[in-house]
Amino acid sequence: MPEDKSRPPQDRPWENGWTLDTSRTPGTRRLYLAGALAVTTIVACVAAIAATDNEDDVRSKSAQNAGSGLISFSTQPATTLPPEGDSDLSSVSPSPAGPRQQGTGPTIAVTTTPKPHKSTPSKGSPAKPKPAAVYGSFRSVNYPDRYWHVDSDHVGLDQVSGEQAREDATFKQVKGLANASCYSFVTHDGAYLRHRSFVLRAERNDGSSLFKQDATFCPRDSPSYSGAKMLESVNYPGYFLRHQNFVVRLQRVEYSSQFVADSSFQPVGGLA
Repeated sequence: MPEDKSRPPQDRPWENGWTLDTSRTPGTRRLYLAGALAVTTIVACVAAIAATDNEDDVRSKSAQNAGSGLISFSTQPATTLPPEGDSDLSSVSPSPAGPRQQGTGPTIAVTTTPKPHKSTPSKGSPAKPKPAAVYGSFRSVNYPDRYWHVDSDHVGLDQVSGEQAREDATFKQVKGLANASCYSFVTHDGAYLRHRSFVLRAERNDGSSLFKQDATFCPRDSPSYSGAKMLESVNYPGYFLRHQNFVVRLQRVEYSSQFVADSSFQPVGGLA
C-alpha cells in the first residue's frame, strides 16, 4: 500500500518547504458564491416588484369598476314632520341624511346629482302667468234655488238676488289652511268660512291652529247625487256640513237619505 503521507501544514510553508498554489486567484470560490447570491437577490427583487405592480393594477381596475355606480345611504333614521295644527291628514317627509362621520365606519364616497340651474328670465321677457283663482258657489241638491250665503254672522242657505247677495254667495277656493290636500273658502272681503259652535261662519283668520283646522274641509263624493260633494271637517272626522232650518251647520254623519240630501252640495261657477 502507498504510504499515506499527511499533508504538511499550510500555515508554515517556509518551515516544511510547501508552497502556495498560485495557479488560481485566492478566494475565487467565495467570489463565485457571492456573485450567485447577488444574482439570486436581484431576481427575487425584480419578481417582487413585478408582482406588486400587477396587484396595484388589479386594485385600480377594481376601484374604477366600483366607482361606475352611485351608492346612496342614510346614516340617520327617517323622521316625520308634524303637520301644522292637529290634523292627522297631512303628508310626512323624510329628513335629509347627513354624511358619515370620519372614524365611525368605512369611508364611502357618496355622489349627489347636481340640481339643474334655474334660468332667470331676461329683462323684457314676459313673466310666467300665475294660475287664476278659483271662485265658485255651492247649491243645495234638495233646494236647487238656494245657495250658501253669508248672512250676518253665519252662513245660511238662501235664495240669491241682487249684486250684493251674489257677492256674498261667491267664495274663492284655496288650499286648506291645516291640510293642503283639502280646501278653505274665502269671502270677497277676505274672511274665511269656519265652523264655530258647530255653525258655519265667516270670520277673519286669527292665525291660530284652531282657526286653521276649523276653516279646512275635505270634499267627498256624494253617494246619491252625481257631481255633488259632501264636505268633511278636518278636526272633526265624521262630521259634515249640512243645512238645517236653512242654516249651514256641522253635524255627525247619519246614514239616512235625508242627511245625505241635506249635506250634498253642487259646486257651480261663482254667482258674482
